[in-house]
Amino acid sequence: MEDSESKFDGTKVILFLGERIAVIRRDARPDIPYPGALDLPGGGREGAETPEACALRELEEELGLRLDREALIWRRFYPRPIRAWFFAARLPADRAGQVRFGNEGQGWQLMRPREFAACPQAVPHFRPRVRACLAALGL
Repeated sequence: MEDSESKFDGTKVILFLGERIAVIRRDARPDIPYPGALDLPGGGREGAETPEACALRELEEELGLRLDREALIWRRFYPRPIRAWFFAARLPADRAGQVRFGNEGQGWQLMRPREFAACPQAVPHFRPRVRACLAALGL
């Protein structure tokens, strides 16, 4: 197992629902990083989870969507500011109607990925990661 496969802190998922991505508005609590910012679904690793298992669990917890591992179409490890895997998944636009927002964050919305990548309200280090994903996928 690759070191980044076994030593990581969490995951994020760039979830395409049609041509847009699912974005979560973070809670506005002052005790969390980037309160109120636009975020991507994901979160901390639990136990000995693999990166894929963590990403898929977090998607289900935060948006109520169950995906198979094969739905993950892109992945990249980023060692800073925390050791995190970023994934992308693509679902048809009509799956947005199946989203059941979890109990973390203020709400969710769909955004054009380039809009998120340029948005000053987005978590700053996630913006270039979305751009890298778009470039890798030829979008």
